[in-house]
Amino acid sequence: MTRLLRFAALSAAVAVMAGAFGAHGATGKAAEWLRTGAEYQLVHAVGVLAVVRIARPWVSGLLLGGAALFAGTLYVMALGGPHWLGAVTPVGGLGMIAGWISLAAGAFGRAKEFDR
Repeated sequence: MTRLLRFAALSAAVAVMAGAFGAHGATGKAAEWLRTGAEYQLVHAVGVLAVVRIARPWVSGLLLGGAALFAGTLYVMALGGPHWLGAVTPVGGLGMIAGWISLAAGAFGRAKEFDR
């Protein structure tokens, strides 16, 4: 759990840096990619911080890994990397979706634990 907290905190820091660069140091499509990546990465880092104690570790891994792949491909393209990476970006999105669905499935399966 401590490792997931560390990765979530670092992920949030990277998201803030990417968002700041997108707002102040990039223009056009690059700025848009940086903002989009930062938004999704930050939301999922905070999501992991919120669920790390109640969810199985692989749920947080799906959320963080998906966000890293999604945002990472956008960041690389924004910094001049190959645009074919845009075809990989949705795989990260699927990881994020799988993480949230897994969390929901776990909550439905353990409904009594969540009812307080």
